[in-house]
Amino acid sequence: MVRVLKAGVIGAGVFGGHHARQYAALDGVELKGIYDPDATRAKTLADSLGVAAFDSLEALFEGLDVVTVASPAATHAGAGLAALNAGLSVYIEKPLAVTLEDADKLVSLAAKMGLVLACGHQVRLDFQAMGLLGVPERPVLVEAVRRAPGPSRIVDVSCVLDLMIHDIDLALALNPAAPLAVEAEGKVTVGPYLDEVSAEVTLDDGSTLRFDASRIAETLERRLRLVFPSGEVEIDFVAKTFRNTTPFALNPDYASTPIGSNPLRASVAAFVAAVRGEAPRPAVTGEEAARALDLALAVEHAAGF
Repeated sequence: MVRVLKAGVIGAGVFGGHHARQYAALDGVELKGIYDPDATRAKTLADSLGVAAFDSLEALFEGLDVVTVASPAATHAGAGLAALNAGLSVYIEKPLAVTLEDADKLVSLAAKMGLVLACGHQVRLDFQAMGLLGVPERPVLVEAVRRAPGPSRIVDVSCVLDLMIHDIDLALALNPAAPLAVEAEGKVTVGPYLDEVSAEVTLDDGSTLRFDASRIAETLERRLRLVFPSGEVEIDFVAKTFRNTTPFALNPDYASTPIGSNPLRASVAAFVAAVRGEAPRPAVTGEEAARALDLALAVEHAAGF
């Protein structure tokens, strides 16, 4: 019989609620409880799921196997390190941390403890469902636009760590060549962090990555263009159009697949499978998340932040 994994969630906001509900719905997982510094918010979420609200991380960790960190970004590293030191495998919402030093600490500690460290770049699961992650060519050009009208719910990090990092993670998953040069410009409107950024990254194989992210845009835009040696893929996620001139069989109806219909559940399930030893790795590893963070911070720096 498969051992039931005991799970907990740190953070009772919107993302904490999403993660808690995924654990509650997964076979072989028992959601034990929620921790949030706001005790009322923790109790409201816990009561809605019939689990306990805890008044400290230490109390939450007792008896757990896995925990998700879905608290504000600045707290990700501290909560993740505490969980790893308590012997728990950890799923951290993106970004993995807000400094590369903290990201490296998380990756090193997980490896030292023999625990699974996953990161919530679950948007990558959409591209897995499309078949893009299996394309046998590297794109020579990636252009990603992710613009949303304000106000944003995320105000504790820049739009680079909030929005652009999704596309950075995808670009690095499609082309693992090392970044060679980064140019960027951005502006702070609401403050105190960058609200709009455009960036161009040159990789050491000569490929180019172009990113455009905003959380103060007038209209919603989300587009992706990939240029491969054999053709192009263009996707408009708002207009729901999909153009593929490559010879590779991609799935424009990815949202109807089990993974594409609920990428968060697929990501959490992959984390659980890795913890059980049923899969060699989670959907996005701590190492991959640290690499995406490294480039995201380089973009911020190039934009003068």
